[in-house]
Amino acid sequence: MSANVNPDAGARTWRDLPAAQQPEWPDREALHETVAELESYPPLVFAGECDQLRARLGAVAKGEAFLLQGGDCAEAFDQVSAEHIRNKLKTLLQMGAVLTYAGSVPVVKVGRIAGQYSKPRSKPTETRDGVTLPSYRGDSVNGFEFTPEARTPDPGRLKRMYHASASTLNLVRAFTTGGYADLRQVHAWNQDFVKRSPSGQRYEALAREIDQALKFMHACGTDPEELKTVEFFSSHEALLLDYESAMTRTDSRSGKLYDVSGHMVWIGERTRQLDGAHIEFASQVRNPIGVKLGPGTTPEEALTLIDKLDPDREPGRLTFITRMGAGTVRDRLPTLVEKVSASGAQVVWVCDPMHGNTFEAASGHKTRRFDDVLDEVKGFFEVHKSAGTHPGGIHVELTGDDVTECVGGGDEIFVGDLHQRYETACDPRLNRSQSLDLAFLVAEMYRDQ
Repeated sequence: MSANVNPDAGARTWRDLPAAQQPEWPDREALHETVAELESYPPLVFAGECDQLRARLGAVAKGEAFLLQGGDCAEAFDQVSAEHIRNKLKTLLQMGAVLTYAGSVPVVKVGRIAGQYSKPRSKPTETRDGVTLPSYRGDSVNGFEFTPEARTPDPGRLKRMYHASASTLNLVRAFTTGGYADLRQVHAWNQDFVKRSPSGQRYEALAREIDQALKFMHACGTDPEELKTVEFFSSHEALLLDYESAMTRTDSRSGKLYDVSGHMVWIGERTRQLDGAHIEFASQVRNPIGVKLGPGTTPEEALTLIDKLDPDREPGRLTFITRMGAGTVRDRLPTLVEKVSASGAQVVWVCDPMHGNTFEAASGHKTRRFDDVLDEVKGFFEVHKSAGTHPGGIHVELTGDDVTECVGGGDEIFVGDLHQRYETACDPRLNRSQSLDLAFLVAEMYRDQ
């Protein structure tokens, strides 16, 4: 893979189009210097890994596998530690084990990790006590603290994002290939959790079943290498186009462009304008691409997105991540699924049950009800069952920590509990117990399809 991208390469054509949700960088010269330096940095992922994920997602598109995509709403520079990363990975591994064993389906595991440092905002500024400052757009742009110094967009943070992503990927690769992800560790992943959580106890019962199955296989002389490591891919929203373009490289084998900041990138609901820069950028790179679709998405928009992003109708190339809301998913999703299916395109259909179900509690905390999250997933499965199409996966904001950001769940969190461990910088996340509850319930839905 070549080290640099030609300035005239196709990935740069986005510069001729309007780009939503980009920071107002006060020092343009510093931005240009930062981008030039990023262009010289080594890739964070490789083209062959992106191709491998595209093949795995192709199996999902064909109804042969299920996608589990999850992680932080927005990563933070001060949380790049072995403990934080291990906890997120542990939660996803536990969810993957539940879905694979209880749902009897191969699971493709993709983290919202190692690059999810940027966030779109509904307003460019924030006002407190008569003081107006730029909105916090994620650690890649500015700081969370409400001061002029922290909130001023700083292009030097793009380099910090690169290094934080590199450190995170290094730890993830060590955990997933160094023995921690061995399926024989199903009990070890739960040791700190089983005694104090109903979902942890339920998981432990499943882990015992897995353990017995592995012992039976071993007694029969079977010890597959595939059980000792796990495929785990990284993804993030391709929001800051200066960064994503700087991290685009030409693959020396194929001559095609890849965004080597992550294996999969997605375009958000606020930046998927058909004539906009984000869709143009995504159309030029060979990574698997996701697009968030909200309740206002029309079938015509969905079909145009397919034409722009997946003109060759390649299974695994394009993932539609629907974020409708529990109250509208059963009304808005059927027509989209019907029209896309009738077009012959084989997209991956994934449910994001988080973003359409946010509300503000009386305390001022943004939160989500676990029951609403679950109901949107149920509606997603019902729509696909009725249409005869494949419910391809779930895309959730979660953490491996015992936060109190979403209400409900088996180990119930009440609205009055939100203040206890409300740690997110942006949107509320499911904690570990709620994430496992969701995995068990999704496995049951999948078996019933």
